[in-house]
Amino acid sequence: MILKNLLNEVVTLNVDGSLEVEVNGLAFDSRKVEKGFVFFAITGTHTDGHQFIQKAIDLGACAVVCQQVPAQLAAHVSYIMVSDPAQALGIMAANFYGNPSRKLKLVGITGTNGKTTTVSLLHRMMLNLGHKAGLISTINYQINDQVFSSTHTTPDQLQLNNLMQQMVEAGCEYCFMEVSSHAIDQQRIAGLDFDVAMFSNITHDHLDYHQTFSAYIQAKKKFFDRLKPEAFALTNIDDKNGMVMLQNTKASKRSYSLQTMADFKAKIIEAHFDGTLMNIDGNEVWTHFVGRFNAYNLLAVYAAAVLLGFSTDDVLVQLSVLKPVSGRFEIIRSTLGAYAVVDYAHTPDALENVLTAIDNMRTKNEQLICVVGAGGDRDKTKRPKMAAIACRFSNKVILTSDNPRTEKPADILADMEAGVDALSRKNTLIIENRREAIKTAALLAQPGDIILIAGKGHEDYQEINGVKHHFDDREEIKKAFGII
Repeated sequence: MILKNLLNEVVTLNVDGSLEVEVNGLAFDSRKVEKGFVFFAITGTHTDGHQFIQKAIDLGACAVVCQQVPAQLAAHVSYIMVSDPAQALGIMAANFYGNPSRKLKLVGITGTNGKTTTVSLLHRMMLNLGHKAGLISTINYQINDQVFSSTHTTPDQLQLNNLMQQMVEAGCEYCFMEVSSHAIDQQRIAGLDFDVAMFSNITHDHLDYHQTFSAYIQAKKKFFDRLKPEAFALTNIDDKNGMVMLQNTKASKRSYSLQTMADFKAKIIEAHFDGTLMNIDGNEVWTHFVGRFNAYNLLAVYAAAVLLGFSTDDVLVQLSVLKPVSGRFEIIRSTLGAYAVVDYAHTPDALENVLTAIDNMRTKNEQLICVVGAGGDRDKTKRPKMAAIACRFSNKVILTSDNPRTEKPADILADMEAGVDALSRKNTLIIENRREAIKTAALLAQPGDIILIAGKGHEDYQEINGVKHHFDDREEIKKAFGII
């Protein structure tokens, strides 16, 4: 592709060199540059791509997109100066791959909790209804039923457009993707054409990156600010920041709620451990999902499908047959009658949602045992809050290691222990080894008791000092229960 064509819709500040050169590929990692590639000098949180411009040129780069042009210019290289190279990468990646997002009905969801469940259920619903669809989620990437390992909640600009091009080639009509706040802030979704953008909720998370809650909110809001007028912007108005997301959007505004008047309205009629009876827009439907938080997820799925043009009858039938996503309120029963719930809850709000759901369904004769940790190298301020929430709802709490990454597990646990009040200390254990913590919970559980194992959900690894070791909470509790 000719460089001039790649620059379509990119706002350039200055161009030095020819725009008629043939481009063979794009790269923002200088180590991946080959002959005829465009190199993007992006300033990240840890490194500045401008430091690697010469290395990229040495490896064969034919053009450089940058904020600051080097003092010395190579005669055979074109230099394109832009205000934001990451944004330019998104637009140029879309152009390079033939703008695949414009050939799909692209649905994105942002929010602290509920993203994975919502997009995964929409993807499964489309396949059930006979439509080809792609999925980009925390758990995996899918092209129809073909599954690929995921690297990030939202991949980089090149991965995204490459994936979507493959979806188009595979005949996909739809793509459902999680849109993280990091991805919005880092311009990973620049150049993508969304048909439906959804907001689930926003609670305490990622302050290690965004620094302030206000900055976190504004990062989410940018997703909606960039929508085209033909798109739908769908928000949860029960969240106090739900309408903030729609303040400056050009898209058609829609809302959903369990509490007040909205375009899409639902309420919970009955809640049980094996499912929930809901009324959605005047129609009763039995679902296999548990908890108020899942009622919001299902309502969001319903609303998005209706906005995409599907009949309410077809959507309601699908809601009645869909099953929970792996590692999201996944229930495992022991041979003695104790229950374990494995859930990805790794924020204070998500943990409280799951514990509330369990608490609302138990008769209080059963013990609730909570096994919970917190990830290393992430927002430290949520650690004592999570411990305090676990203590408030549970009869016994076991604080343990999650993904310590490069931090010492003992230091993380000390941060969590600060949230344990004096009355809860006698019912709180600290067991650093996660396997032993799960075993201990299983030994403590009597018939009818409920164990919540929170934090990792679908993950099948534990990251320690930069190395991922195989570890699956579901496997561990099954071993502890004597099931496998």
